[in-house]
Amino acid sequence: FRLYYPGFVAPQQIPGYAAPQHTPGIPCRPIKQESAMSYQFNEQFTAVSRQFADTAAQVNRLALENAEKVFGLQLAAFEENASATFAFWGEVAEARDFDSLKAVWPKGLQVARENAERVVSTSQEVFGRTLKTNEAIAEIAKSQIESTTAKAQAEAEKVVKATTAKRK
Repeated sequence: FRLYYPGFVAPQQIPGYAAPQHTPGIPCRPIKQESAMSYQFNEQFTAVSRQFADTAAQVNRLALENAEKVFGLQLAAFEENASATFAFWGEVAEARDFDSLKAVWPKGLQVARENAERVVSTSQEVFGRTLKTNEAIAEIAKSQIESTTAKAQAEAEKVVKATTAKRK
């Protein structure tokens, strides 16, 4: 090609070139109509996607509510512990001699014990709430799996019935 027309890279660059197979205004291939099978598949896919999104939203709502409650519990416990500790350190700062310091010492042990009890109690409550939330999420997942399995089974039975009806 280049030997006959030097300097031209493609045939459309040659003066007087016309595309031999193209007729303007007529599409090259006929436009296919969407089949019923693909429409049914698209509808099923859309329904499953919508169901998945709804389930994910439910799970996220439960998880966020749990996180909010847990954060509130831990913040309240921290506030109580800090308040008790600062009150104790205020009394220690007011102690001027060794005898008054000896009198405050048992109170410090009491504050430390109460703080530790609050931390343990809060941790147990946080664990319990998180466990309940996880059980609720597992229940949602279980119901979704059962629902999807039942739908798939029903569709499979429809196909089997249709196939056996065609054979008869």
